[in-house]
This record gives sequence, structure tokens and C-alpha cells, in this order.
Amino acid sequence: MSEARTAAPEWQVVIVKHGTRSTTRSEAFMNHAFYDEPDGPFRLDYFFWVLRDGDDVVIVDTGYSGAEGDRRGRDVLVDPIEAVRALGIDPLAGHPVVITHAHYDHIGNVAAFANSPIHIARAELDFWTGRMADKTLFAHFGDPTTVEALARAREEGRLEAFADHVDVAPGVRVTAVGGHTPGQAIVEVQTSEGAVVLASDAMHFHEELEGDKLFQSMADLPLSFEVLEELRSRPVAHLVSGHDAGELARHTPLGGALDGLAATIGIRR
Repeated sequence: MSEARTAAPEWQVVIVKHGTRSTTRSEAFMNHAFYDEPDGPFRLDYFFWVLRDGDDVVIVDTGYSGAEGDRRGRDVLVDPIEAVRALGIDPLAGHPVVITHAHYDHIGNVAAFANSPIHIARAELDFWTGRMADKTLFAHFGDPTTVEALARAREEGRLEAFADHVDVAPGVRVTAVGGHTPGQAIVEVQTSEGAVVLASDAMHFHEELEGDKLFQSMADLPLSFEVLEELRSRPVAHLVSGHDAGELARHTPLGGALDGLAATIGIRR
């Protein structure tokens, strides 16, 4: 990080859409038939986030790898590492990386940040390195190759597992909430527009919050509903979802090399 700040932190949040997938509502929402609503087409977008304040940078999640995208039939709109470079950021510069949870689409390129401290909830790390990670209902969303990359980072002393919350930089707090996965985390960021919460997959879609629904895969159902209640109660300027196809349209287009694939919240200082 840069020298001591002379003003309160005001981060710019860059939302990068690196992939997309077409599916159906019944595949996106758990027990969709219970809601007595018609099925129909549904789109998921895949994001990661970059926080910038002057020379300070924090990477939040790393998207899915090209190999995993191909294996799972996911469209790759931009390689996440190339997107980071397009923002003028060197992946090897050692900027902190936050992993909100260890599903394949949030951790796939973590090995490319070979000099970065990596922050992940201890409950998340323990789960994906434990015996339950091999159960099909969980393993379907895993990527063993990237878990191995986490293990290497731990051996190198770069992996920082936190219990409840951690401030990875002034104005950037990561909090473990659970629900979707045992250590699912959200990130609260101070910006010029006020507090922004990157909900990641604590809220895949805004419809979950509005309709009190859950995504198809949640590790702890009661806790998942409690997390939605907490997100509703937070007095924030922006609540950013993990996969909502309308997320970019809610914010200011970034333009430039990532035109059409990125949006911004807050002014970069």
C-alpha cells in the first residue's frame, strides 16, 4: 500500500463482467416450483471486482479460468487477467486479493497473483480443504486446481485466513457471513458515493433480496435467509450482486478497453 493517507479513503469500485451463461429460472432458483411462478429463460453474468484509490489496489475474486469455462460451457467475454492489465494493473505487483468464497468462478485465476497476500475466511478455507469438499453437491462448484494454488500460497506465507472480519486496507472491510458457503464473505467499501457492499454470492441476484428466494445451491438455508435480511437492513449507497445480469446497467459505464464489460462506482482519486 502507498504512504499514509491525508484524507479519508474514497475507493473506486470497478465491476468487471468476464463471462455469461444462459439458463432457466428453475435452474437458477432453489425449488422454483414452490413459488408458483412460470419457468423461463434466465441469464447469469460472472463478475469480479477491482478497488482503486490512488496507487492502492485491491482485487476482489479472480473469476473462472479459461479451462474451467470451457469445461463447463461458460462463455468467456474477457480473460480476467487481461482485464486487470487493461485497467493498468500488474497482477504480479503484490496487491491484496480477497477471495469471497472458493467456488470455481470466484477463484479460478488466483495463481496469477503470485506475489499477492490472499485473504479468505478461515471457515471457507477449512471447508474446501476438508473431507466435505468432495461431496458431489459441493464439489460440483469446486476447482481443486485453485485450492492447490491456495495451499501453495499458504506454504509461501501469503495466505491470510480471518475469523470474522478483516480490514484489508483503510475503508475496505471483508466480513464472513456464511450461507452460500461456510465462509462466504461480503466486502464493504467506502467510496465518494458512500458505502458500497459487494455481496458476491451472499446475493447472486437482486431478485433474491426482493422476492426472498435463494439460489439453487446454498450450504446453510436458514443462515442464507438471515444474510439476506442483514443485507436488506444495511444503510448503503449501493448493494452489488454476484451474478445479476442487470448489474452493470445499475452503475456508470467504465468505457475504454473494457467498454460494455465494466461499470464503476465512485471517483478514482
